[in-house]
Amino acid sequence: MVAFGKKLKDRQIQEWQGYYINYKLMKKKVKQYGNQIKAGALDRRHVLKDFSQMLDNQIERIVLFMLEQQGVLASRISELNKQQDSLQEQPDISKITELREAYRDVGRDLLKLLFFVEINAIGLRKILKKFDKRFGYRFTDYYVKTRANHPYSQLQQVFKHVGLGAVVGAISRNLADLQDRQGSYLSIYDEPSLPLQDSVVDSMRAAVDRLSNSTNFLNFLAQHALIMQEELPSPVEEQVDDQRYHFMSLLLNLANTFLYMVNTYIIVPTADDYSMSLGAAATVCGIVIGSMAVAQIFSSVYFSAWSNRSYFRPLVFSSIVLFVGNVMYALAYDLKSISVLLLGRLFCGLGSARAVNRRYISDCVPLKIRMQASAGFVSASALGMACGPALAGLLQTNFKIYKLTFNQDTLPGWVMAFAWLIYLIWLWISFREPATETEVNNGPQEPATNVENDALEKGITQPLLLKAEDNQQDDENDQEYDESEEAPEESRQPANSIADAYRLLTPSVKVQLLIYFMLKYAMEILLSESSVVTTYYFGWSTGTVAIFLASLGLTVLPINVVVGSYISNMFEDRQILLASEIMVFLGILGSFHVVNPYTVPQYVCSGLIMFVAAEVLEGVNLSLLSRVMSSRLSRGTYNGGLLSTEAGTLARVIADATITLAGYLGQSKLLNVTLLPSLLICLASIIATCYTYNSLY
Repeated sequence: MVAFGKKLKDRQIQEWQGYYINYKLMKKKVKQYGNQIKAGALDRRHVLKDFSQMLDNQIERIVLFMLEQQGVLASRISELNKQQDSLQEQPDISKITELREAYRDVGRDLLKLLFFVEINAIGLRKILKKFDKRFGYRFTDYYVKTRANHPYSQLQQVFKHVGLGAVVGAISRNLADLQDRQGSYLSIYDEPSLPLQDSVVDSMRAAVDRLSNSTNFLNFLAQHALIMQEELPSPVEEQVDDQRYHFMSLLLNLANTFLYMVNTYIIVPTADDYSMSLGAAATVCGIVIGSMAVAQIFSSVYFSAWSNRSYFRPLVFSSIVLFVGNVMYALAYDLKSISVLLLGRLFCGLGSARAVNRRYISDCVPLKIRMQASAGFVSASALGMACGPALAGLLQTNFKIYKLTFNQDTLPGWVMAFAWLIYLIWLWISFREPATETEVNNGPQEPATNVENDALEKGITQPLLLKAEDNQQDDENDQEYDESEEAPEESRQPANSIADAYRLLTPSVKVQLLIYFMLKYAMEILLSESSVVTTYYFGWSTGTVAIFLASLGLTVLPINVVVGSYISNMFEDRQILLASEIMVFLGILGSFHVVNPYTVPQYVCSGLIMFVAAEVLEGVNLSLLSRVMSSRLSRGTYNGGLLSTEAGTLARVIADATITLAGYLGQSKLLNVTLLPSLLICLASIIATCYTYNSLY
């Protein structure tokens, strides 16, 4: 991974060199502020004023140059439009071809400008983050809020790029009018269903998509997956992504995610009944449900390591192990063995390929659709969570074939075994193993002219020739200033172990992992003991429990729509984070059995508040986590996604063990005993959140 300061220099367009954000100067200024504050030569207010003024000047220079270049491009398009008008009177195929290529040339120059804006926007975000990290001020929030909606703000031009969108639209429309028309000049507005097949237009749209920095539902949902990526990929990296991408393989990857979540939650409504039918207590359902999570703690690591070499083989292994595990789960009823039941669930956990699912999206899906794929991963998980209990509610039958019993307890195992068998066959036929980076790099070389054109369409020109002295000085400054981002090459490699990854976590990241642990613990307590609690207090049937759990699962996507599209645009992430934690706390508090009788409205309302607040909390927490986690955790076996998975899985294991242990005290005390740890952990996370962010900001 190359430090951003060096990457900025390497990617600059030489003739525009004087108009880029002076990242090096600003970084040195931040360091200078730090030294002066330590020496007592400056106070906080002077630093904020001086740095704000410096940023304003930098942004103004960028914006004025951007507007100047937009004017040049607009003038060129206007001249080409005049030529196009004359061709309408006297069509000439050769001149139409020349005109089309002239529009493409304007599009290529526009790509250079789009990349200019993109790299400056990234530089601005990074220097703001660096300032906050260095001094512990909430300067970013102050600066963006005061400049975002001000009528004279230049910041809007950098992040909203309305004028650039108009130029993209003009080029796209005129190219569409000229594309293979041969004298016919129908507008794209007359044929909206026909896509414009032009590489330059596709590149412009991809560049605009990368530039978009607004909060929306799709982006918010995608961040749940915690799939981190480089902010500024090179053309070679994007080309590798395109060659490794295969739509059907991505679909199979998402299908694996969906089926695994169905497999996880399909037994929840009947686990207590199954345990009692085998002679165990109803609360043993905690161990039955949690045994899958126990195995997942280990499977996540070896699947993550395996995905460094292959994606197909881990998915095949996952399908086979899950098929065997579900067959064992179903056979335990006729074998009358609780041990076989638990082994079956352990096998299911050993087949958890969620680490592979994440890595496939991160490594093999092109940047232009990676956000959609990440959102698909989260949506597949949410739908699986809702479909699992719903499917269990439909399997209310009882019959035998030979010596095999098919009832509400065993059918979840048989149904999932059949589903994994079908999936395995589909996987074997349709999945395509992505080419390794070595194979892609050793592939046929394109002519030099094509390579240059491709680079131009990505908005990148030849690197600047920099003096060796400057490079050496920058490297020294980078090492001295920021260990997390600008460290030597060997210290920017992926983490080599869980311990190494843990050492990379800052206090704020540790707090956010604690929050993730808390919400997963609280949700697992609610879901796993729901069958036992509702049967004891309300006499609910398996079908009623299934409807309740499915209804909770179906709230996931609508809640994310509301938060991603509206709430996150009205409040800061940290405000939503703290408010959600408080709501989870209130939901847990309202679930306690204090006053007799314990009613259905109390249980359902408090459970719904806790679950919905936990869902909101998960989205905001992972959104913050993806932005502050070390870049060294974006790749490799021990990545950020694995850490979050392990934290959540460990929470589920402890929660399910709590349910089983509390069962020894009797079902009358189960609810309050299991809710008490949830309440204490939630309170601890609230205190940690307030302490951490107050100390940082």
